[in-house]
Amino acid sequence: MNFLSHFYFDRDTDNCYLILGTVLPDLLKNADKNVIIHPEKLQHPDPSVNSIIQGWKKHLEVDRYFHSSEFFITHSHQLKKLLLPAIEGSPVKPFFLGHIALELVLDNLLLTTQKVTADGFYDHLDGCKEQVVNEFLTFSGLKETAVFFKFYDGFKKSRYLFSYSDTKEIAYALKRICMRVWKDPFTSENEEKMNVVLMAYRNSLLNNFMSIFDDIENKLTLTTKSQL
Repeated sequence: MNFLSHFYFDRDTDNCYLILGTVLPDLLKNADKNVIIHPEKLQHPDPSVNSIIQGWKKHLEVDRYFHSSEFFITHSHQLKKLLLPAIEGSPVKPFFLGHIALELVLDNLLLTTQKVTADGFYDHLDGCKEQVVNEFLTFSGLKETAVFFKFYDGFKKSRYLFSYSDTKEIAYALKRICMRVWKDPFTSENEEKMNVVLMAYRNSLLNNFMSIFDDIENKLTLTTKSQL
């Protein structure tokens, strides 16, 4: 799941460090794809650092439920098939495109149906102190944190997730993500055709997209109860 979809499950918390933890695996991967840390089993004396660890663990849990769900398997495959004609000549792998496209569509639907707000998400990130985040990263084994903070500061300043509320911007967001792997992933014609597909698919999901969030929320609740 993408940033806002992860945020959805803890949208009512007042713990900014928990929220940061739920999206930090993806932030780190975007900042430097070579970074690999596994803080899931760590325990820190600072409650704020532990909140980031708890959020990190929840991210992994949500992604595990999502990627094994019938919803993900069905709709990422459908999107892959529908997008294939639109990306003719593109080097982008169709499965990768279907996967990422579905996640971006879900973020768009959460925003446009007011299930979450981008303001609320960024307010949480802005509330986190850099020294706490740095302590989490170094405690988790990341020796050099400057690259991450350069990306992270830019991510917060750009307020890029606000653009996800515009369905026409989903294809552009997809292009930006694909550019991390492929230099020139799409032509302008590809993007125009992708927009048509994505807008139609977004509308087809409008009435039942919350089923995947409800399903994951139920699984999270059951897991919590079993641990008590």
